[in-house]
Amino acid sequence: MTHVVAEPCFNCKYTDCVVVCPVECFYEGQSMLYIHPEECIDCEACVPECPVEAIFHEDNLPEQWTDYTALNAELASQCPVITEQKESMEGEGNCAAANG
Repeated sequence: MTHVVAEPCFNCKYTDCVVVCPVECFYEGQSMLYIHPEECIDCEACVPECPVEAIFHEDNLPEQWTDYTALNAELASQCPVITEQKESMEGEGNCAAANG
């Protein structure tokens, strides 16, 4: 089992989650973060850290975002690992939940 980063992260990319990840399974794409499914240990440390509630256990992923499971698996293997907090993309699109 693994966790999945879904739509709320798109054009938002808060990185609070990466600093609490004990196995460094987050990868940074241009518009969002991804979790590598083979590296995630299912510890859930990242879930409460996400201010836009974009991280879900794959069994609890909302139906409209089920495609993100495959997207995380595919793009995590193509993107660089991220282990340090960076400036978010807040104000560039999808960060309404954090602003709210």
